Amino acid sequence: MKAAELIDDGYRPSDDEPFMNERQKEYFRRKLLAWKDEILRESRETLAALQTESENHPDLADRASSETDRAIELRARDRQRKLITKIEAALTRIEDGTYGYCEETGDPISLKRLDARPIATLSLEAQERHERRERIYRDD
Repeated sequence: MKAAELIDDGYRPSDDEPFMNERQKEYFRRKLLAWKDEILRESRETLAALQTESENHPDLADRASSETDRAIELRARDRQRKLITKIEAALTRIEDGTYGYCEETGDPISLKRLDARPIATLSLEAQERHERRERIYRDD
């Protein structure tokens, strides 16, 4: 039986089962694909809205407001584009068997953390160390 057949809508990965077994991999694969689809759908909606809104505004204040909204939307889309790259990388890690393991220590990343942030590449402890180092170097 395939992993896809083992998962129903109520399934949640648990510490009671082997870490990154086929069911868990399939669960996270589906979660990542759904997230990616949602981002792409929102992007299409934004593009459609930007295209219909590109008419000329006779009032300078309206035009400035529209340009600001457009810049904010484009920045958000750029962040989402980067997020899609991270989602694709996570999907690749699922395929090659490295998904769910900390890139720094090799230890398993907690299921709770992966469920909240399925693109996580560091365990919570490694992430906190990384952020502390970043703050130290930034404050110098």
